[in-house]
Amino acid sequence: MNQVVRELLGRSNRLGADPTTTNYAGGNTSAKGTDTDPVTGAPVELLWVKGSGGDLGTLTEAGLATLRLDRLRALAAVYPGVDREDEMVAAFDFCSHGKGGAAPSIDTAMHGLVDAAHVDHLHPDAGIAIACAADGAALTKEIFGDRVVWVPWRRPGFQLGLDIAAVKAANPGAIGVILGGHGITAWGGTSEECEARSLEIIRTAQEYLDARGVAEPFGPVKPGYEALPENERRARAAVLAPVIRGLASTDRAQVGHFTDSDVVLDFLSRDKLAPLAALGTSCPDHFLRTKVAPLVLDLPADAPLDSVVERLRELHAAYREDYRAYYERHATPDSPAMRGADPAIVLVPGVGMFSFGATKQTARVAGEFYVNAINVMRGAEAVSRYAPIPEAEKFRIEYWALEEAKLARMPKPKPLASRVAFVTGGGSGIGRAIARRLAAEGACVIVADRDAASAAEVAESLGSTDVAIPVTVDVTSSEAVDAAIDAAALAFGGVDLVVNNAGLSISKPLLETTDADWDVQHGVMARGSFLVARAAAKAMIAQGTGGDIVYIASKNGVFAGPNNLAYGAAKADQAHQVRLLAAELGEHGIKVNGVNPDGVVRGSGIFAGGWGAQRAAVYGVAEEDLGAFYAKRTLLKREVLPEHVAAAVFVLTGGDLSHTTGLHIPVDAGVAAAFLR
Repeated sequence: MNQVVRELLGRSNRLGADPTTTNYAGGNTSAKGTDTDPVTGAPVELLWVKGSGGDLGTLTEAGLATLRLDRLRALAAVYPGVDREDEMVAAFDFCSHGKGGAAPSIDTAMHGLVDAAHVDHLHPDAGIAIACAADGAALTKEIFGDRVVWVPWRRPGFQLGLDIAAVKAANPGAIGVILGGHGITAWGGTSEECEARSLEIIRTAQEYLDARGVAEPFGPVKPGYEALPENERRARAAVLAPVIRGLASTDRAQVGHFTDSDVVLDFLSRDKLAPLAALGTSCPDHFLRTKVAPLVLDLPADAPLDSVVERLRELHAAYREDYRAYYERHATPDSPAMRGADPAIVLVPGVGMFSFGATKQTARVAGEFYVNAINVMRGAEAVSRYAPIPEAEKFRIEYWALEEAKLARMPKPKPLASRVAFVTGGGSGIGRAIARRLAAEGACVIVADRDAASAAEVAESLGSTDVAIPVTVDVTSSEAVDAAIDAAALAFGGVDLVVNNAGLSISKPLLETTDADWDVQHGVMARGSFLVARAAAKAMIAQGTGGDIVYIASKNGVFAGPNNLAYGAAKADQAHQVRLLAAELGEHGIKVNGVNPDGVVRGSGIFAGGWGAQRAAVYGVAEEDLGAFYAKRTLLKREVLPEHVAAAVFVLTGGDLSHTTGLHIPVDAGVAAAFLR
C-alpha cells in the first residue's frame, strides 16, 4: 500500500471514531501524492479521497476514489456554472486513475481544487453549532481571528470547491474554514498537520461554547415533561414502540431503534423543544437521515397510554400532510417523486426517541444523527440563536438528483429486509438453523432460548446487534415471554415473524410416563407456544402491519408412534393452535402456519439430550444409525436436517405465500402415515 494512502486511512479512522467529530458515513478526507502511471511508467500526481457513501471510521483502501489531479483541475476550465453543477460529478469519472476505486462523492472538487496536500471535511457538533448560529460569521471571527475563515452556505459541489480554494489562496495564514450551515474544512502540508488542525478547530469551538454558553440553552424544564423513572420509561417505550413503528411504516416497512440517553431526555424535557424541533436539522448529512423535522408528541410524560396512542395517530396524520405540503412547495417538474411522508424521528417526552430506517443500522444511525443535531442546537442556542439553512435549500439537498442516483445504486433488498423475527429455542438445533436462515434473508433476529450462553453464541455468529440479539427466556412463564417481546420492541421496534420452535421430548410408554413428564412437555410446547403467540400477536396488532407466526410442530402430531404419548399429544396441541389462530388473527393480516418435520437427528438439541437414545431403543437400532433408520422409512429415503426445516419457514414467510394461512407443511421426506387428511 502506498505510504500516502496508509497515512490517509489512519487519519480517517481516527477522526471517524468519535461521533462528535464527524457522523457515521459523513465527511471526507483526502491526500495528494504521486504514483506510477500503469501505461507510461512515469510518475503521475493523484488524489485519493473517501468515496461516496463510505464511513471514515471504517474506511479501507477499497473505499477510496483515486483520480488524476491534472484532469481534475482541468475541469475548472470547462465548469458550466452552478445551474449545471450536477454534471460535474459525472465528469469525475473521466479523471479516474486505473480502475478508479470507489465512486467519487460530490465533495471531490473541494479536495482536488484546494491547494494543500491533505484536506479534511468534517461535521463536528461544535463546528456545526457555529456554522448554524444566526451570527456565525461574527462568531467565527471572534473565536478564530484570521486562522479560520467563514464561508457562507452553498450547496456541496464544484462551486463550493472553487470558493474554498479561493479562500485559502486569499488567506495564507488560515488553517481551515467554517462552512455556513454545514461543517468545517481544514488542510495541511502533511497528514499529521491536517489532522491536528481539524482537531484544533473542533477543540477551539467547543472551548468557546463551554466558556461563553448560557447555562440552559434549551430553556427551563417544562413541568410534567421530565424523564420518567427508568423502569417505567422503558416499559412505556416497549408498549409504544410497535404503535409508532406501524405509523412510521405507512409508506414502506421500517425497522426501529430506541434511545433514552441523558442528552435526548434533557432536550425532550425543555421549554424550547417544540420550536427548536420544528426548525429541523441543518447539516445536509443530518436531515438526509432524519428528514427535515421530527414528529414531537405534545403530551406530558405521564399522560394515559390510550391518550398518547390516539394523539400519536393524530400527529402522524398531520405530519404526513405537512410533509406533502413541503414537497409540493418546492418540487419542480424534474424533482424525483416523493419518497415517503412518514417521520424518521419520533420524540416522546419523558420516554425517549424512536428512530426508523429500512434496516436496523439506518434506524440506529438516524437516531445518532439526531443526537448530533441536538448537540448542534444546544451549542448554537448557548451563544447565539439556532438558524438552520432555509427550507428550500433542505429540499434541494433531500431531493437532489445525485442523492437519487446514490439510492438507485443500493442493492436490492433481501426478501426479509425490514422484518423482525423472534425464534424460540434459537440457541441450538432447528432453532439455530432457522435463525441463521432468516438473518441470511435480511431479517433482524431475536434469538430466544432458555440457555443464555447458547442464545448469545448464535446471535453473535449472525453479526452485530444490528442483525441479531440474544434473549434469555423460559417460554413457560408469561412474565418472561412478555419481557422477551418487550426486548424485541426496544431493540427493533416490534416483531413481524415469530417461530414457535422451543421444545423437548421424553420417550416413555404410557405406564412409565409421569405427571411431571406430561407437564414439562405440554408446558414448553403447548403452553409456551400459546404464551409466545399471545404476546407477539399483541405487538403485531399494535403495529397494524400484519405478520407471521410459524409453529414447528411435528409429524408426530399426526402419526401415532409407540412410547410417545406426551410428546405427540403436545405436538397435536400445537398443530391445532395453528388452525385456531389462523382463523382468529386473519382479520389483522397475521398468517399462522406450521411445519411438521420428521425426526431431525443430526444437529438436534432434543436428540442430543437423550431423546435419540430413547427412540433408538424403541426401534431396536443403534443411536448412531437412527437418522439413517428414519430416512429408510420415508418415500424419498432422505434424512431430514435442521436446514430443511429452516427452508420451510422461509418459504412460508418470504413473501411468495402471501395468501397462505392455516397450513401445515410436512418436512419429513415422505412419511405416508403422517399425510394430512
